[in-house]
Amino acid sequence: MDESNFQIPNFEFSKKVIENAVKNNQLLSIEIECSLKCNFRCPYCYVPHGDYLEDELSVQEIQNVIIQAKRIGAQKIIILGGEPTLYPYLLDIIYFVRSHHLKIELFTNGTGITDDMAHILFQQNVRVVLKMNTFNEKLQNRLAGNDEAFRIIHEAFKALKKAGYPSTKASLAVSTVICKQNLQELPEMWTWLRDQNIIPYFEIITPQENAKRNKWLDVSSMELKKLFFNISEIDRRQYNQDWDPQPPLIGNKCMRHQFSCLVNSTGDVRPCVGVDLSIGNVRYQTLQDILIESDVMKNLKDYRNQIKGTCQTCEKAEHCYGCRGAAYQLTGDYLASDPTCWENEDS
Repeated sequence: MDESNFQIPNFEFSKKVIENAVKNNQLLSIEIECSLKCNFRCPYCYVPHGDYLEDELSVQEIQNVIIQAKRIGAQKIIILGGEPTLYPYLLDIIYFVRSHHLKIELFTNGTGITDDMAHILFQQNVRVVLKMNTFNEKLQNRLAGNDEAFRIIHEAFKALKKAGYPSTKASLAVSTVICKQNLQELPEMWTWLRDQNIIPYFEIITPQENAKRNKWLDVSSMELKKLFFNISEIDRRQYNQDWDPQPPLIGNKCMRHQFSCLVNSTGDVRPCVGVDLSIGNVRYQTLQDILIESDVMKNLKDYRNQIKGTCQTCEKAEHCYGCRGAAYQLTGDYLASDPTCWENEDS
């Protein structure tokens, strides 16, 4: 395989494009929280279940961030929450992004995905990532902290399918957290999604905020290893998909700090939701200046020389650095080895 053209499936960028972005201090994508308002209370959520933050970014401020991101190379805008469909100006943001010829990805729990909304999203070529953790209604409601979650998710799923998802112009993915309660059914869920050309986005829970207080969700490193290798074999045998198992995403790689960052709902810029270190605020500095001046971002981009311990010496170190969020949340050091990785367990 020509590694220079190898693409990280979730991010849609080749290794060569990512290397050029690092060299030129550019972005390829950016994650934006429009608002933290949410109707779910997921026990693993990285957002505290207290009062929502006040003084969130205005529509104009969000649009300004998008323009700044585009100027420094961003091709894709990823909208997070909270629950984005509760944000009253979501469609304004979507139309704005598309008017600037940028790709857009929307993470949603399904609330507000009516037939009409699904049709608009499809017409605007929005890649939708629907949160769904299990086929079990009672468990899904528990994992969402909402007694209506299962119904909401499946009604949204039906609306999206009716609108034309998935298609080559508007793909559909399902975001699933890996926890002890759904561990046994995940291989079946993976094949169910693959058979419908829906992208499975299965992720190890980052141990922060609510997840730290809900240890009943925890899965051991060895259980994670078994699951990753099991699904890898399913993909190889049934779908001709050959990939090397590595945390924190099944069938995928997380190298987002090479080319992406997060702007939260009050304008703080962070490496990602897991590494919740503020490196600046877009209300006081330009996005470009924040990223160029940040030692945190410099260290993460130079991960091969900066990361410590087992992650530094691992045979996969050229193309994997585990979960930086897990390292930061569990050790206080975003450059430490990922404590949730089974390679650390083996060492």
